[in-house]
This record gives sequence, structure tokens and C-alpha cells, in this order.
Amino acid sequence: MKLCSTDRVRFHGVKKYMETTKYGFGKAVALSFADAVTRVKETLALEGFGQLTEIDVQAKLKEKIGVEMEPYVILGMCNPKLAHQALLIETEIGLLLPCNVIVYEKDGVVRIAAQKPSLMSEVVGKSELETIVDEAEQHLRKALESIV
Repeated sequence: MKLCSTDRVRFHGVKKYMETTKYGFGKAVALSFADAVTRVKETLALEGFGQLTEIDVQAKLKEKIGVEMEPYVILGMCNPKLAHQALLIETEIGLLLPCNVIVYEKDGVVRIAAQKPSLMSEVVGKSELETIVDEAEQHLRKALESIV
């Protein structure tokens, strides 16, 4: 298979580079769903993030409305130092916290993704937040990029 410049490395049909949307960034990984959830938690911990919440969307939707879906987890991750700095600048930024990170499986491919912290400063409109959210985004990207 010939690789183009954006396909830095492929394994099992999975691209290792991060894909970006207006609200997040993520990628497919060559791990089982359970292993991906574990690795995301471990790598984010190394970057200073602690887990505040874990929502098993698959189980909740089955329980509440009886629908089946592939595995999908939302992890509420927080870097306490950065969260504290942001709260000192904008008390109501808590409405946008914590940083959500998702792990899901679709059509047999496991994906990991995180919301862009930079959205917080865009929504709030305070330039003082930019340094904080940029740092959070760098840590999140570093963690997710390290997972293959």
C-alpha cells in the first residue's frame, strides 16, 4: 500500500495520526475497547489528568431505553491545576468542565477522542484563558498521540 503524506503510518487499516474536527481530535487505535479505555486513563494520568466520571453510554442506553449499541464510554477528565487556574479567571467555566474524552467502537474499529479545551476560551471569550486551555490541549494531545 502506498502511503500519502497524511498517512504517516498504517497498521491493520488504522491510521496513527490524529484527526481534528471543530470540537475535538482523535484517532483509531489498534487495541481492544477495554484496553483502549485503560490506556487512555493511564496516559492521561501521566499528563496530570484525573478521572472524575465514567459514563458507560452503551449500558445506560440499554438500561434506559432498551437500545443496543457498540461500546461507548465518556470519561470526564480533569487536570486540577489547570481547572483551578481557569476557575479563578471565570467562575462559571465549570459549565464546560471537565474535559470529555471518549472511547468507542464502531464497525470493529476502536477510536479515542477528546474535546478541544480551546473551545472553552472561544465560548467564554476571555483571552486570559488561552494559555491555560492551550496547555490542557497539549497534554491531551500528547496522551492520545502516544496510544497506538
